[in-house]
Amino acid sequence: MTPVYFDESHYFVKIYVDADACPTVIKDILYRVSQRTGIEVILVANQPLSTPRIPTVRSIQVSQGFDVADDHIVELVRAGDLVITADIPLAAEVIDKDAKALNPRGELYTKTNIKARLNMRDFMDSMRNSGVQVGGGPPPLSQRDRMEFANALDKTIASQLG
Repeated sequence: MTPVYFDESHYFVKIYVDADACPTVIKDILYRVSQRTGIEVILVANQPLSTPRIPTVRSIQVSQGFDVADDHIVELVRAGDLVITADIPLAAEVIDKDAKALNPRGELYTKTNIKARLNMRDFMDSMRNSGVQVGGGPPPLSQRDRMEFANALDKTIASQLG
């Protein structure tokens, strides 16, 4: 399939995936999009990953350690790329590089909303560190979440190309 070009300099749009915590159903959606559009999908993780035999899908295994995968994504990402992550600090770094960040529930992080997300995350960390019990993490992905992710992904890709 013909690769998708981002601009007149023939820069390819790439999708990077913070794959250690990315749900399998989200990866499956990304594989189908890559196969359909020719957009390269690069999964970055601290552990070996098996990926389907699609020429535009590959994985990178980084060493173990806190934020090693995140740091590698930040190193690779360029303006116009898309990163799939639920990690808010990673999303903030990606946005600072003029790339886009989309979480597995279909929320596009932007320069407008990322500061509020970072502040809330830091507040919740402070609460947990002071011994206050705060929530139990996000609920499992629902069918609606999957659909919202797929729709947001399509919309984001279309806006990059249009």
